Amino acid sequence: MAAARVMAATATTNATSCLLLKRTFSLNQKPHFSGFCFNGKRQVSLSSSKRSLFTCTALHKPDVLIKEEGQPETLDYRVFFLDNSGKKVSPWHDIPLHLGDGVFNFVVEIPKETSAKMEVATDEYFTPIKQDTKKGKLRYYPYNINWNYGLLPQTWEDPSFANNEVEGAFGDNDPVDVVEIGERRGKIGEILKVKPLAALAMIDEGELDWKIVAISLDDPRASLVNDDDDVEKHFPGTLTAIRDWFRDYKIPDGKPANKFGLGNKAASKDYALKVITETNESWAKLVKRSIPAGELSLL
Repeated sequence: MAAARVMAATATTNATSCLLLKRTFSLNQKPHFSGFCFNGKRQVSLSSSKRSLFTCTALHKPDVLIKEEGQPETLDYRVFFLDNSGKKVSPWHDIPLHLGDGVFNFVVEIPKETSAKMEVATDEYFTPIKQDTKKGKLRYYPYNINWNYGLLPQTWEDPSFANNEVEGAFGDNDPVDVVEIGERRGKIGEILKVKPLAALAMIDEGELDWKIVAISLDDPRASLVNDDDDVEKHFPGTLTAIRDWFRDYKIPDGKPANKFGLGNKAASKDYALKVITETNESWAKLVKRSIPAGELSLL
């Protein structure tokens, strides 16, 4: 039997957010949605000028536990998320995105200064975090990543949508990635409250793979940075370092460098918020099954 450890993760919301799914489902039962949340109200606008995130009005605090199954750096290793009743929930679908006042939940997949390529298994039930594989072997970056890295829950980069602002590139079929620049090293599965600061439009083998640059509200310098200009002032060289790291990390394996759209520069905080809103809308269409899910798990 695989070894299992349970630990607490941090996830708090206010009255304007809630879990999308407040109960779990049998594997052959389709969830019933009521405006994308239970006991709440769906708030959304699909207009191009003013858009709002899918949020809920419900008093529900998602206290989340982390359960490790298997041993780290093995093919069987999984990090599951449990609600306060011990039932499995999805870090992608069930953790709220929006916390209000420009703050979002961020799920750590890869702690800073590590190299194991951990990611949410989007094709497995309850989408646990696992180590990525290639040809049956565990994947590692050629060198440590220098920032906490992970995903924004309840977002999705639609592979059927060509982004005309980024060379017509199609989404990479994954949640949106976050690069968190704070000083503290996170833990796999930890949920941090972050504020977005900038966005990088990485193009990986023709697919658009957004990188939202953000900082944890718990960081000592969080109050000093509110946009990309502040990052340059208080974290000089960081935006360039992030771009260069993701541009070059495949080169040691003999692959070409990744490209970046939007003039090869970091976009503003406002643009980052636009990306989050659009990808949240895409995710909502996905879980509503307005868009084919393919092999993606919606549980």
